[in-house]
Amino acid sequence: MTDWERLREQVDGTVRLPGEPGFEENSSAFNKRYADVRAAGVLSVASVADVARGIAWAREQGVPVVARGGGHSYSGQAATTGLVLDLHGLRTVTVDRERELVTVGGGARSGDLYAELQRHDLAVPLGNSEEVGIGGLTLGGGVAAVSRAFGLTCDSLVETEVVLADGTVVTCNETEHPDLFWACKGGGGGNFGVNTSFTFQARPTVDSSTCLVVWPLEDAEAVLPVMQRIMRDAPDRFAARIGVSRSAQDDGMVSVIGQHLGPAAELRELLAPALATGSPVKADIEDRTYWEAKDYLRHETSGDPFAVRTRTVAEPLTEAGVDTLLTALRKWPGSGNPDGAGIALFTWGGAINRVPVTETAFPHRDVLFLISMDTSWSTDDPEEVRRANLDWLTELHTAMGEHARDASYANFADPDLTDAQAAYFGPNLDRLQQVKRHYDPDRVFTFRQAV
Repeated sequence: MTDWERLREQVDGTVRLPGEPGFEENSSAFNKRYADVRAAGVLSVASVADVARGIAWAREQGVPVVARGGGHSYSGQAATTGLVLDLHGLRTVTVDRERELVTVGGGARSGDLYAELQRHDLAVPLGNSEEVGIGGLTLGGGVAAVSRAFGLTCDSLVETEVVLADGTVVTCNETEHPDLFWACKGGGGGNFGVNTSFTFQARPTVDSSTCLVVWPLEDAEAVLPVMQRIMRDAPDRFAARIGVSRSAQDDGMVSVIGQHLGPAAELRELLAPALATGSPVKADIEDRTYWEAKDYLRHETSGDPFAVRTRTVAEPLTEAGVDTLLTALRKWPGSGNPDGAGIALFTWGGAINRVPVTETAFPHRDVLFLISMDTSWSTDDPEEVRRANLDWLTELHTAMGEHARDASYANFADPDLTDAQAAYFGPNLDRLQQVKRHYDPDRVFTFRQAV
């Protein structure tokens, strides 16, 4: 029988069991696709020592253990039937203004870091949701709207503290445990230990401009080739998400949303060929401060069940590739989730691609677009709607295999992906497996797609 009282006696934090206050919000997956994965217990840690104690207790009891920062893993990775280590007690942010270094606790969310960075007017490339955990974001790579200019989140990482499977606390950087540090720069969260702090090299912010341009879906065949060419030739200062989407509430749309580290006049000039294509129903292109741009680009989903699959391309999609994705979108089976379904081309490249492929664990260093394909349904939808949506997504992902690579982004984790480790980590997988064997030989930290 699991001895929860013993865990309570050993830690300074709070142990919560099912039915107790705070249990649900600190153990449930954000993606309600995994709502039936129920933890046996939660340890809301009060210190790094609590993390080590929780791991040791779980090993003694034979209980699976996972760390939870934001809980936003697309594949429900922060949910478990065992012990959840809730890291929210580790969310302090400190800034060394002179050296432009920022250190953040492993349980902080992007919003915690953004708030402190804004006080000092410093930038670290982060995502566009303030609720996402900084740990998962960084460990999977971390792509931001400014990554073409500033690199990935993990490219700004200069040091991280990790609690290993044996309870040892180690500091990792270029000279201390450099192999583990390498793995923490894009090798995926939950694989090698529990990261309890991260130190990033920040930089000054840059005044920006943003765009949100929308066309009716009927313009997609004309707009997508033009926008792809624009982004292929765009300066690193500009990044955009090119999307096509549908929901039960609308007839579908094409959208381009992005940030330019320069004036709106330059951005309008970059977008001029697209603005002259089709019949845009909205064209919001404005100058903004760096922080206004961050707020403008903020994105949240409903959290109702969803699924995402990804591929990558090094060049714009061909006409046949565009036709494949648009034909599929028009056949989307529908659901009760207002988020609907869509395909997005996230512009990568720039500074991301100037890092050699083996310099960090993140392998996608020659990509122009990440192709993200998603669908969603409601918890009130019948089973046949859920199945129809997942079948639709699988068929789309398969069909796009003729036009894009079998390479996927670990932070858009895909539980239905075959040969996931090769898709996520490519040529870096062998070295990641060596790091895993060295630092977690007993596979204390494991999940279905773990290294």
